[in-house]
Amino acid sequence: MSNSFWKDRRVFVTGANGFLGGHLCEELVALGADVYGLVRDDVPTAYFIEKGIDKKITQIRGDLRDAFLMERVFNEYEIDTCFHLAAQPIVTIANRSARSTFESNIAGTWNVLEAARRYEGTRAVIVASSDKAYGDSDILPYVEDQPLAAKNPYDLSKTCTDLLAQSYFHTYQVPTVVSRCGNFYGPGDLNWSRIVPGGFRSFINGETLEVRSDGSPVRDYFFVKDVVNAYLVLGEHAEEEGVVGQAFNFGTGEHVSVLELIEKMKEAAGKPDAEINVTGKAQNEIDAQYLSYEKAQKQFGWEPQTSLEDGLKQTFEWYKNYTQQA
Repeated sequence: MSNSFWKDRRVFVTGANGFLGGHLCEELVALGADVYGLVRDDVPTAYFIEKGIDKKITQIRGDLRDAFLMERVFNEYEIDTCFHLAAQPIVTIANRSARSTFESNIAGTWNVLEAARRYEGTRAVIVASSDKAYGDSDILPYVEDQPLAAKNPYDLSKTCTDLLAQSYFHTYQVPTVVSRCGNFYGPGDLNWSRIVPGGFRSFINGETLEVRSDGSPVRDYFFVKDVVNAYLVLGEHAEEEGVVGQAFNFGTGEHVSVLELIEKMKEAAGKPDAEINVTGKAQNEIDAQYLSYEKAQKQFGWEPQTSLEDGLKQTFEWYKNYTQQA
């Protein structure tokens, strides 16, 4: 990343105190950006607070669904670049409460895009989609030009997010770029229903890890620092021909089953005998999802920097320290 590129640049991050948002804001601050972060709910134990990032950015309290607030942020703070990360991110919650998920992930996205359209100084809006936007497909790994065919509530909300960003570019020339990432993990993720946070907490507490699926679903697990790197690369190149208006996959090229991931987690934690209970209760989950990042590799020379083994070791150390301090 270029320090000179981000120096004094006015950057708006939605979901600033979320898992990815905290890491992205931390790096933007280190690069000299002038960061404005949308924060809806206080999370006292968040990475965002732990690292003191809340004191280094301008916090904007509010909700994506407040269209007036989004417009005020872009205009009053003269936003140059927006990273739109905020969303309801949990599949099980989306299945249980589709309406709130659609309001946050779909209506929230068009509020951000509309505000960016109405402010003439917007130079880039990087929109967080997901590998989930592709839905269940026989084409693996996913590539950017295949259809988006999600059906379940969370997956569909990311498809709509993705298509809205593309629509605002093609219709209004809002300078959008879409990021589609695999499942990311790392220090600071407090969504305990996810396999990595929940698994490490179970190992640390000497509890049995309850596995919702039958252990066979295959995913790409992507270290959060590499995710941040991917977003910053998109931000630096967003105005270029061949980038603006496009979608880019980011991942590791290494996909594993849930049970394979758990074995690697046991190794990282030094807990080879940790007990698991495979329940097979999960519903509406796709058997296999993983991405090709060849397009990003060709366009930017981008590569992931962290192996799954190294990322899990770093992540376990964070959870161990977090648990001791709690």
